Amino acid sequence: MIRVMLVDDQELLRTGFRMVLGAQPDIEVVAEAADGRAAVEAVGSAEVDVVLMDVRMPVMDGVEATRSICARGGRPKVLILTTFDLDEYAFAALKAGASGFLLKDVPPADLVSAIRSVHNGDSVVAPSTTRRLLERFSVHLPSPGGVEPPALSGLTAREREVLVLVARGLSNMEIATRLDLAEATVKTHLGRVLAKLGLRDRTQAVVYAYESGLVVPHSAG
Repeated sequence: MIRVMLVDDQELLRTGFRMVLGAQPDIEVVAEAADGRAAVEAVGSAEVDVVLMDVRMPVMDGVEATRSICARGGRPKVLILTTFDLDEYAFAALKAGASGFLLKDVPPADLVSAIRSVHNGDSVVAPSTTRRLLERFSVHLPSPGGVEPPALSGLTAREREVLVLVARGLSNMEIATRLDLAEATVKTHLGRVLAKLGLRDRTQAVVYAYESGLVVPHSAG
């Protein structure tokens, strides 16, 4: 059973999500909160696997709440709810550790699928969409020519190559074709990249590649 917490200051929205998720045999809504601070407190006292987190809330916004929750490591994973797909709050939340984001008008089937994916350790934001977010807010990213993070030196040449292509929005299959590798080999390389860099998922790998300067905004073509 996937235990979900709903965090949104709009009670009507929480009610709608609760009805959709309550109809699923493998999902249970175990907690709700109307602001980020209450969400952080609830996570400390309830067993939660996935948090659906609004970003714009009173008391504590979803970005700060996400940062606090993800700093604990492991469970729960956070899915950000946003109104616009190019939202500075969504960008900040990805940096804070969220596993992806959903638009608030997401179709019910997609909402359910996203929760299951995140619970299984995947991210639910297409890398190309994350890249658009990063390029939109590239003013927050380091200038080219900065000092490379020491962790990058621990990657093999092939692992760096895979990370760059992930950041450019290519799927595992597309990377496999580009590098003339088996798709399973690409997955293995990506898994090692995540482990070496201490990243949770593919989405964070894209963010890291931009923040580290490995991929420069507007040159990811």
